[in-house]
Amino acid sequence: MGQATLSMRTSFKEKVLAKVKKFTIKHRRLSFLGVAFAVMFLTVYNIYSYFSHNVKRFSCLASIMLFYIASSSFTYPAPLALNVSFAAQSEKTYDLESYETQTIESAEIAESDAELSTISVDEEALEDTSVAEEEEMTIVEGEVIDDEQTSLEEILVNNEDLDSNIVVEEAATNVKFSKDDWKLILVNKQHPIPDNYDFPLGDITDTMHCDERIIGTLTAMMQAAADDGVSLIICSPYRNSNRQTNLFEAKITAYMEAGMSYMDSYNLASQAVTVPGSSEHQIGLALDIITNNYSLLDEGFGETQAGKWLADNSYKYGFILRYPLGKEEITGIEYEPWHFRYVGVDAATVIHNEDICLEEFWTEYLHD
Repeated sequence: MGQATLSMRTSFKEKVLAKVKKFTIKHRRLSFLGVAFAVMFLTVYNIYSYFSHNVKRFSCLASIMLFYIASSSFTYPAPLALNVSFAAQSEKTYDLESYETQTIESAEIAESDAELSTISVDEEALEDTSVAEEEEMTIVEGEVIDDEQTSLEEILVNNEDLDSNIVVEEAATNVKFSKDDWKLILVNKQHPIPDNYDFPLGDITDTMHCDERIIGTLTAMMQAAADDGVSLIICSPYRNSNRQTNLFEAKITAYMEAGMSYMDSYNLASQAVTVPGSSEHQIGLALDIITNNYSLLDEGFGETQAGKWLADNSYKYGFILRYPLGKEEITGIEYEPWHFRYVGVDAATVIHNEDICLEEFWTEYLHD
């Protein structure tokens, strides 16, 4: 009797629909209002009923999502600007820029004078070079200067047969680019240096080297800049693998000393110093350039006369600004107005005119 009575009770939903039905019968001209109300009511009622009957399920799901978001935000922070300060757990404020000046870039100050003259070297000699480099690394406050620098005059003295007045050909039109062209090899985090990659290592000076095929055009570019009253100084061209590893590890150490975890330090370090095995310095096609009145490897170089001259003219000699401003998400490296890479006049002209980076050039002109 009790169950029968319960089963015959009119639900709230049925009561509302009954009233709507009565309204539409009584007011036929306004029946569309009753229908609209009924549709809206049924939609809201069904949604409410669905969630009310699954409260536990959605509560668990919400808890899992909140836990995931909270843990992810602390474990894998978004890339930070390298010149910002942050608070560590000890509530002591650390300045990353200060650490860069005092520790990270100081790794660039000392390097063994015994640079390799060929690509294939004895492993024991390579280890000795690494030890010498580590012993020479010191902290220098103030200027951040690379270990060795070379001016145009020093290059010409070291290469007596080199002609600095080389006439560089203008870019050709309708060029068909090839992935097999040594000038266009793509080296980054996603495309490490091939195991079988080899190249002729030439001498810029007795202790500085690069791919010998670019020395002539490099000298011509420096001479053209000098003719325009701009002094260009070369630093950090070819690096062997041990040297690149030491620089990368020094960057990680600096961030960890600033209070960051190893994972976060590795993430930020890879945006400033290329991961060993993925650096263009290791294939002799990239070099850093400073000027006689500005020797800091930072964004300020882009505002100097030398930085502006290179940005406007380097492509005429086959060089490109490898890591331009605004392309960080594509290159994976922060803006480096001092870092230039040789790709040849034809490709450099396209990259300059279209305001793209090397990765974008590959996508557009060298895709399968």
